[in-house]
Amino acid sequence: MQPMHHTEGQWTEVISPKSNLLDLKLKEVWRYRDLLLLFVKRDFISNYKQTILGPVWFFLQPLLTTLMFMLIFGRIAKIPIDIPPMVFYLSGITLWNYFAECLNKTATVFKDNANIFGKVYFPRLVMPLSIVISNLVRFGIQMTLFLIVWGWYWLKGDISPNVYIFLTPVLVMVMAIMGLGAGMIISSLTTKYRDLVFLLTFGVQLMMYATPVIMPLSRMPAKYQVFIKANPVTSLIEAFRYGFTGNGVFSWAWLLYSAGFALILLFVGTVIFNKVEKSFMDTV
Repeated sequence: MQPMHHTEGQWTEVISPKSNLLDLKLKEVWRYRDLLLLFVKRDFISNYKQTILGPVWFFLQPLLTTLMFMLIFGRIAKIPIDIPPMVFYLSGITLWNYFAECLNKTATVFKDNANIFGKVYFPRLVMPLSIVISNLVRFGIQMTLFLIVWGWYWLKGDISPNVYIFLTPVLVMVMAIMGLGAGMIISSLTTKYRDLVFLLTFGVQLMMYATPVIMPLSRMPAKYQVFIKANPVTSLIEAFRYGFTGNGVFSWAWLLYSAGFALILLFVGTVIFNKVEKSFMDTV
């Protein structure tokens, strides 16, 4: 806030953006926490307000996708799986959906909220954070479905969970950071290059097939495994599945790689996001 001497035709005060690109404005985000919660509520309600089944769709989407994968990849393609297919596919889909939703919705945050951004000031970081948090609600609903299915097969003795199951909150947090960071980068670019949104939708679909969602990493040819492991989402899904079923490839080194990759994305995304938010109204 820079005061100016009052003369006719001039403003008495000018609000100018901060120049520090690394300033996350966390204090301001905390002050606007009520607004953050309102955005979370808005995002959640808008997903089912005008639907027939409402939140039931959050159950049906992963369930129908799992059944389709079981038919196509299990029965037709006959991809070998060492655990019950229902648990295998649903575990991968549940975690992948959270990452994909965070990435896709954060990637269009400037374009989707241009009207709000142009009318009132609030820390712009509130908007992508609200997306990540509201998707946690959706993830919680889908996780409940997974736990019901998982519990059934656990009681039958078909799977053997272990202590690494307690890493689940950490895995979800890394997923959130990764989706947030990548989404902020893409969102900043889409203010000038709108067609990146279409490329992103296609890219996310392709990226799912480069993760062990439909095929166990251990069953993939050895010469391709290093490329699949290079995908930072791979180790998170494998660790999640390993903790709940005792089957999968678990590696602390690859988990640290994913966590480091997520933090780098968040750092770069924050720098670009803070730079673009100052002038995006001129290009959006």
